[in-house]
Amino acid sequence: MVEDWEKLDSEEIANFRIFKMRRDTRRSPRTGKEHSFFVLESPDWVNVVPLTPDNQVVMIHQFRHGTAEVTLEIPGGMVDASDEDPSESVRRELLEETGYAADEIIHIGTVDPNPAFLNNQCRTYLALNARYQQPPQLDGSEDIEVELVPLADVPGLIANGRITHSLVVAAFYHYDNYKKQSEE
Repeated sequence: MVEDWEKLDSEEIANFRIFKMRRDTRRSPRTGKEHSFFVLESPDWVNVVPLTPDNQVVMIHQFRHGTAEVTLEIPGGMVDASDEDPSESVRRELLEETGYAADEIIHIGTVDPNPAFLNNQCRTYLALNARYQQPPQLDGSEDIEVELVPLADVPGLIANGRITHSLVVAAFYHYDNYKKQSEE
């Protein structure tokens, strides 16, 4: 049976705007040897599958610096420490990035983005009856274009590699599970 590794030490080694980096020293329960591991500490994230009354998904095109490509995604972002509930972050991110607001916000799933070196979670929400309310309010480091995509087209966009962001793929997996459970 795999056991927890005893933490011997933890040291913050860098602090950036959107994450901190720490080095943890842990002892292997199998070998007794000490090893160093690097962990990125980040606030939790949210993403949202916003559906319009006519079953269009409000999606965004955004340049991503990690891959140096424009990606097709759903809206999302970091949970602000001041938000009492992550659904507040969802409403804010949806409105800021797309100009859309929704009648109902439903939590449909949570994943650990990469437990090998990240300490946070990403919560996925479904936004029902999303309707355009105002022009997007982008911050200075965002350049986003909104596109309405028929919900029925999403599986094909994932299959053909047009949607590649793993958290977006996971979000649609959560959506499919939510729909199946709702139909039972």
